[in-house]
Order: sequence, then structure tokens, then C-alpha cells
Amino acid sequence: MNYRILVAEDDRGLNQGIRLALQKEGIEFIPAYTLKEAKAAWQEKQPDMILLDVNFPDGSGFDFLRMLRGISDIPVLLITANDLESDEVTGLTLGADDYITKPFSLMALRARVENIRKRAHGYRKCLYEESGYRFDFEKLEFYADGQLFHLSASEQKLLKLLVMHPGQTLTREFLAENIWPDGMEYVDENALSVTVSRLRRKLDINGQSSPVHTVYGIGYTWKCAEV
Repeated sequence: MNYRILVAEDDRGLNQGIRLALQKEGIEFIPAYTLKEAKAAWQEKQPDMILLDVNFPDGSGFDFLRMLRGISDIPVLLITANDLESDEVTGLTLGADDYITKPFSLMALRARVENIRKRAHGYRKCLYEESGYRFDFEKLEFYADGQLFHLSASEQKLLKLLVMHPGQTLTREFLAENIWPDGMEYVDENALSVTVSRLRRKLDINGQSSPVHTVYGIGYTWKCAEV
């Protein structure tokens, strides 16, 4: 799966230049030229990082960043023409991961983007956000449609195995061995089925189909419905 970067910059020439400078195998770029387009792209395309201009004709990037930080930890690199210390402080205070001021060298931008990716990689392996779900396996906080719910230790392990292998069918044997690695002989043979059933109930969002799908005779797979 490609790493998606949303480039939210109203200067079309600079937007394209940034995408060309950062272009490499495995990276997909999503351009946005207005704040409205940036918000829509973030919701619909689910990028992994945002390069966010501060000044747009239709609003402030700071306001977008403030909204993002209320619901997401997505890495954000702010881009601005304002060479003011107050803007830098504002951006970092609101939760930006880094800050670069125009005019900047594309080499410096590449270095900053790569640094953010490296810092975020380890944490984002512990974070899942999609289709109304937010699972933070580091903080052990789990949300469905904005509602916090609690999971047992076995349910946490099952959920992490599934979401970290989206679309892949994980066999019952693989799941059982990884959920109860120290004593399968002492675990009831129906334990996995019971754990799956309990997890499905907790993942319910307004009656929509659970992302945990049964592959009969084999095991289970995680697949969120399109929203």
C-alpha cells in the first residue's frame, strides 16, 4: 500500500514542484488547492501525512490543524510565507510536527518530510483510524463512532492482529497461537470464536456490518465497509 501525502498548497506551481521533488516509489500524492479541497481530501483519501500551507483564500491552515488535532494524530508539516516567530510558535503549539518557511529549498523539505515519516512510523504502527474507528494500541484507547469502549487482553490482541493485516485472511491457528502463545493446551477450543463474537459486538456502529469477516473453514479477515 502506498504512503499517501496530502499536499495542501494554493500556489499550483509550488504544489506541483513539491510533489515532483518528493516523488519516489511507494508514495502517492493528493493535491489540494483550497482549504475546502484539503478537508475533503483528508476525509475521503485518508492520507498518512499532510503538508499544509497556512494561508488559503478560503481560510486558515491553523484552523484546519486545530480541528485535526482534536480527532487525529496524523503528521502535519506546516508551510507558510510568514517568517514570523509567532506563526511558528502557533503552529507548533497547535500540534504541527514541523514547520518550514517560504522560500525553502526542496532538499530541506525532503529531509524534513523523511524525518517526520521516520518518527511517525513506530507510533502509527500502534494507531489505526478508518471508517469511524480509532484504535490506539499504545495508549489502549479504542473508539467506535466517537464512543470509547473497553477490550479484554485477548480482544486487544485479536483486534491488533486483524487491523495490522487488512484484507488478509488469518487462520484460526495463527490467531490462537498469537493470542495465547504460552498455553494453547489450557485454552478452550471455543475461546477464539467467543473472543471474535465479543469483539464484533463492541465494534458495532449503528448496526453496520462488522469489519471482522469470517472466511468459512479458514479463519477471519478485517475489511471495513466503504464510507
